[in-house]
Amino acid sequence: MSLIEAVVRGGAFFLLILVAALLLRDARRVPAGLFGALFALGVACYVVVSDCFVAPQPPAWMLPLRIIGMGNPVLFCLFAAAVFDDDFKPSRWHALAWIAIMAFGTLCLWSGTPLTRYAFSAVGLACNALGAWYALAERSLDLVEERRRLRSVLVVVIAFYAAAITASETLFPNGSGGPALALVIGAGVLAITMVFAVVLLSVNRDGSLIPFGQSEPQPLLVATRGPAAVLGITERSDRDEDARLLAGLRRLIDHDKAYREEGLSIGGLAAKLGTSEHGLRRLINQRLGHRNFNAFLNGYRLDDVMSALADPAQEAVPILTIALDAGFQSLGPFNRTFKSKTGMTPSEFRREQLGRRDRVAAE
Repeated sequence: MSLIEAVVRGGAFFLLILVAALLLRDARRVPAGLFGALFALGVACYVVVSDCFVAPQPPAWMLPLRIIGMGNPVLFCLFAAAVFDDDFKPSRWHALAWIAIMAFGTLCLWSGTPLTRYAFSAVGLACNALGAWYALAERSLDLVEERRRLRSVLVVVIAFYAAAITASETLFPNGSGGPALALVIGAGVLAITMVFAVVLLSVNRDGSLIPFGQSEPQPLLVATRGPAAVLGITERSDRDEDARLLAGLRRLIDHDKAYREEGLSIGGLAAKLGTSEHGLRRLINQRLGHRNFNAFLNGYRLDDVMSALADPAQEAVPILTIALDAGFQSLGPFNRTFKSKTGMTPSEFRREQLGRRDRVAAE
């Protein structure tokens, strides 16, 4: 290993350890902190052992580090899911998937056949693709600005670089790539690590690396102004603008029922309010506590649906019709959203509500 390569790998390794330690600090509050820390540690292991890909006989002490590094594709996927999917909940199946890919990688390492190597690479690429999908799938609906930056800058870059690493190791097995390939891999890992650190170390208002946001959405109320003597001119102007936008948003939601509009996007709603998409995202996230635009709209849609299902006058109206009238686009997502909020299917909710009314009427 050349001096330049040693410096590059050493810098990446210690930076990854620092990021992992800081992420573990946040792991008590969100799964993303734990998965991010494990992923950073896994990449740190890879930084150490990737040099052995150009060596005919890697040292025996590197074997545990190689095995840990083999779990990175699953950890990357879980990290992306935990950060970008607000409904994500870790389970034992995720731990089993992590253990399984390390076991499969160990088997491939032991067999040493090209077929097993290609199979492991295919699994890794699939995990990288799934992680990139989590990053890109709902970017337009994400209301957390820090998380939007994380989607576009960090995860996609990591996914493409991980894919390049997988391809290089598949095309140049057993050191055929030579020292030049090892230097390129080390420099690339350092570059990605710096992006990883810069984005995550942009500490949020709550002191965390992972963007949290409010846990409970706030009611859609017009903001009140504080004493004018306390506020600066810019702050007072911002408060006035927020109050105007919140009043307009309340009118569109409560009076005009804009959430029922088919295909309503954040850009369309911003145009109705005469503001920018960025301004509307900031307003709904920071003032109302919502993290996803669809979740914001679905809250009002669900209120409409639950009111209709509890109405005896609409007992004969099909549930699908009620859901579509409220703004849901299809039955599947509606059923999942409804059960997630109420713990019941729409049919069960309707029976319970109408039965309760009947019992009250009988008494």
